[in-house]
Amino acid sequence: MSIKQLSIFLENKSGRLNEVLDILGQKRINIAALSVADTSEYGILRLIVSDPVEAVNLLKDKNFSVNLTDVIGLETPAEAGSLARILKPFADAQISIEYMYAFSMKDKGIVVMRTSNRTLAFKVIEENNLKVITLDDIFKF
Repeated sequence: MSIKQLSIFLENKSGRLNEVLDILGQKRINIAALSVADTSEYGILRLIVSDPVEAVNLLKDKNFSVNLTDVIGLETPAEAGSLARILKPFADAQISIEYMYAFSMKDKGIVVMRTSNRTLAFKVIEENNLKVITLDDIFKF
């Protein structure tokens, strides 16, 4: 099962990130995870939110370039070495991690990632009894 992630292209200028956050906040859309990657000219804001479809519609109405992307969410213990243990089967299967971000809450960690091969990634997840999480799971933490 995948999680829907927003990918928003932003110009590298002061206030653009705040505009997105303000639009979502006004409509009470909660943000569980956020990542910003940038170049000299633009940034990519990646968000996991409580209502991804509504968020996309709101942002498109405000002329933001935004897409929904399927990503994989995995649960891991919030302890040293657990991320390496979870990622090893992907490396062994020669699945590239295109990007990833992670966060922890209490005794659990959440890893959000996009891989080079989703089908094989889910096979690896099943074979290694890794715990896939959903959007609902994230907002229960």
